[in-house]
Amino acid sequence: MTDAKIHPVPANIVQRAHITETQYKEMYARSLKDPEAFWGEQAQKFISWIKPWEKVLTGDFKNLNVQWFVNGQLNACYNCIDRHLPKRANQPAIIWEGNDPSESATITYAQLHQQICRFANVLKKHNVKKGDRVSIYMPMVPEVVIAMLACARIGAVHSVVFAGFSPDAIKDRILDADCRIVITANEGLRGNKIIPLKNNVDAALVDCPNVKTVIVVKRTENTVDWNKTRDRWYHEEMTTVSTECPCEPMDAQDPLYILYTSGSTGKPKGILHVTGGYMVYVTMTYRYIFDYHEREIYWCTADVGWVTGHSYIIYGPLSNGATTLIFEGAPNYPTPARYWEIIDKYSVNIFYTSPTAIRALRREGDVWVKSTSRKSLRILGTVGEPINPEVWEWYYQVVGNNQCVVVDTWWQTETGGILISPLPGATPLKGGSASWPFFGIKPAIVDDHGQPVAINTLGKLIITQPWPGILQTIYGNRERFINAYFNEFPGNYFTGDDARCDEHGYFWIVGRNDDVLKVSGHRIGTAEVENAFLQANIVAEAAVVPVPHDIKGESIYAFITLKPTIKANDTLKNELIQKVRDIIGAIATPDYIQWADALPKTRSGKIMRRLLRKIACNDLADLGDTTTLDDPKVVEHLIQGRLLR
Repeated sequence: MTDAKIHPVPANIVQRAHITETQYKEMYARSLKDPEAFWGEQAQKFISWIKPWEKVLTGDFKNLNVQWFVNGQLNACYNCIDRHLPKRANQPAIIWEGNDPSESATITYAQLHQQICRFANVLKKHNVKKGDRVSIYMPMVPEVVIAMLACARIGAVHSVVFAGFSPDAIKDRILDADCRIVITANEGLRGNKIIPLKNNVDAALVDCPNVKTVIVVKRTENTVDWNKTRDRWYHEEMTTVSTECPCEPMDAQDPLYILYTSGSTGKPKGILHVTGGYMVYVTMTYRYIFDYHEREIYWCTADVGWVTGHSYIIYGPLSNGATTLIFEGAPNYPTPARYWEIIDKYSVNIFYTSPTAIRALRREGDVWVKSTSRKSLRILGTVGEPINPEVWEWYYQVVGNNQCVVVDTWWQTETGGILISPLPGATPLKGGSASWPFFGIKPAIVDDHGQPVAINTLGKLIITQPWPGILQTIYGNRERFINAYFNEFPGNYFTGDDARCDEHGYFWIVGRNDDVLKVSGHRIGTAEVENAFLQANIVAEAAVVPVPHDIKGESIYAFITLKPTIKANDTLKNELIQKVRDIIGAIATPDYIQWADALPKTRSGKIMRRLLRKIACNDLADLGDTTTLDDPKVVEHLIQGRLLR
């Protein structure tokens, strides 16, 4: 298998980096050999404790009784806000950039502390106490950060529901967690769209009789239906309480939040993260992986409805005393230069976004990027799915001017924080590879029987020993927790992803196990085929899925989006097929290529591959939940153009 070009770390990064390659290797070896001593040191260094722990780690993956920092006490909100006040009271904690470029706000640590205390008292006023679950369904406005940290302050468990979800999805999550209070906004804004948040909550609550209070942020001036016995305006409630609210001491094992993950089948899983291990892990990973230095401006483009928003917009950055930028709008509104203009506007140093967003902006051409300077950038990051090597190179060369480190991070909702990633200053870069494991992470790639595979051989990615950020359980369903993550390879955490490891120890994540094609007995990663398409400079985006084949078992069905100036025709189709054959081999020959003006994506930028599989296979009876789609019409157009009927 052809290896990628190795990029040395730019000298300006090496000079400032927190860690060298030699230091990484020494620390990594120690973290595996003596995890208790290692993580004890990190917990002391990165977190302020109310009461020290009695034992760093008990239990193991074999008995599924892992606990970190046993009997230690802390508070996540204190670590994110209060402990920074003596030094950073007047430093911006949050920079908010609204959907409209003319709207923005800066909130200092002192101001954020005051607002969090007020809202924590609002929650108490409505009888929210330690251990109660609070549902949050909000746009990307400062109040969503205030609401989450107010919950953490008083020991309530927040359950954030992505603001693109439907009333049914909201209802399911409220009922599963038995939330008694919902925090929302009258409406949300994204691009030229208005999102009817309060209306969606009203529809959901028809079947949620235990919800007695809805607190509503007034984001727009438009009126919404109002239940006088249940609904309360956020701004009015905030005037009725004091700015004094002590932090609740939390045991390290006490829940911090529930976050639901949805798959192509089955009820969403309520991933439960607990306070101690999670806070240690996200604080440390943020510092090292993003090489954060004092007073830098950090921007993660994710939504707080996803784990990236939890770990690397709020808890990780704020625990480190960083300035975190949150953005309400869309990357292409009002123009495709929006991201790059924001970077210049606030002199952003660290930028973290998804490969899908990068691909979409690359499709628009270099002119939008080059209309800005981006000279403040030092670190570029990617998250959410593997990044194609060609797209990585564009990100590195065009966006970063060959002067930035690209940290291609791999992790999951369940892992709490990043597990595999380059470390700036320590890791020579290979475009498209997640690179090396973080401290304490011991990955392995195995076959279906749990046996290690050879170098550069595709297999199933497992993690063989515990780390502090791992989920505690699936809320209310321990049996499902065991079945989902520990049954297939007992004694190991099963990630559900396929990967390979090269001769230099670099991990290449292919994608979910169900994103692997099995053509005539050969396993081919969908990402590998997509990368081959993208090497043709006429292709903007590619997504491939398997379809049943009588002889081969599965064949390859490709959805291809061409660059704007390119016109689709059969000659191009044949050229693309030959391109894939040349790069991978005849076994990867696509049987079907469907031209697509656009691919179905969530508002967070992920391609919804399960929908593409259903469209390709003409399985249209039940498309499942499509409420997170940025543009549902894309699906209709693809259905009309499908090749198999």
